[in-house]
Amino acid sequence: MIPYGDFTFFFIIGILLIPTIILGLKGKSSKKYNMFISVIILAIIFSSSVKSIVSLVLFTIFQVLLIKGYQAYRSKNNNGTVFVIAVLLAILPLVMVKILPFLGLNNVFGFLGVSYITFKAVQMIMETRDGMIKKPISIVELIYFLLFFPSISSGPIDRWRRFEKDMNHVPDREEYRELLFNGINKIFQGFLYKFIIAFLLYNKVLLYLPNHTYNYLTPFEGHLAYMYIYSLYLFFDFAGYSAFAIGVSKIMGIKTPENFNLPFLSKNIKDFWNRWHMSLSFWFRDYVYMRFVFWMTKKKWLKNRYTVSYIGYFLLFLLMGVWHGLEWHFIVYGLYHAILIVCFDKFERWNKVHKFWPKNKWTNAISIVITFHFVCFGFYIFSGNLF
Repeated sequence: MIPYGDFTFFFIIGILLIPTIILGLKGKSSKKYNMFISVIILAIIFSSSVKSIVSLVLFTIFQVLLIKGYQAYRSKNNNGTVFVIAVLLAILPLVMVKILPFLGLNNVFGFLGVSYITFKAVQMIMETRDGMIKKPISIVELIYFLLFFPSISSGPIDRWRRFEKDMNHVPDREEYRELLFNGINKIFQGFLYKFIIAFLLYNKVLLYLPNHTYNYLTPFEGHLAYMYIYSLYLFFDFAGYSAFAIGVSKIMGIKTPENFNLPFLSKNIKDFWNRWHMSLSFWFRDYVYMRFVFWMTKKKWLKNRYTVSYIGYFLLFLLMGVWHGLEWHFIVYGLYHAILIVCFDKFERWNKVHKFWPKNKWTNAISIVITFHFVCFGFYIFSGNLF
């Protein structure tokens, strides 16, 4: 069963979450019950494939042993080589998932949510290395974090320290009422986005563009319309899913972070990536870009900090593109955004000196329009329909 894919799924979790709601409204902890129903719902999600269940169990055991093993090692030692090996081992199953099918081979860990569990595991290893995660973590709580069902398949990506705080906090009655109200609102927002707007955009418009254009559109106009409609569809479909995940999380007492913040109102491409799929872009920023820049700066292989930063952007967006898939359009999509970021950074630094583009309400409006078009063209590349 696909999470949030049909009304049957919502009916099941609605029934299972009734005790959670009752406990919350009484100001009591529902942590243990939430852990229990998480197992039930995960079993329902993966029930259609024995292979997926086996893959999920093996993968989870592997990541838990790796995280616990590195935490035990880090409490006594701080060898950089061991840290690198631990990170590489954590991402190895995900690499296999991406590469083996491309080579026409079967993979062991090809199940729904493998990417987002991997991101959580890598994050925990890195933060353990940095000393940000110090106290021992119980295996049950670690598994609960990795397999938290509302966001397991497509995020948002939570951070352990934030998740742990919510997990062990028992909200009082008034606090939980607010969480419940906000959670229900988010779920209704998800229905509007995913099952109404995204559904209509896809089934009533997108299917007819550009290969089966309306009679009054030229082929160019059909492709142009496809670019805009696909961009809107992509947002409402994914933002709808994220709203479901956040809403259900809040009902369970977990304030899963937001994933979208009006991305089509971005004033520039950097602003866009601070608003679009935020949990993923922030993850890549913190655990890829920032660490690469720090490492290059420490090694002093390149003296120009802007060059280091630009190489970091290309690495970041290339990896983001490859993460979506090894098809050419995903890779080009990643490189396209790296080029946009670098060009904007150069322009921004040049503009500080020459004052060519002042900041006021008119230039802000124009900037939003320009950014929107660059973003939509990027999504057109992402769609694979450019050529």
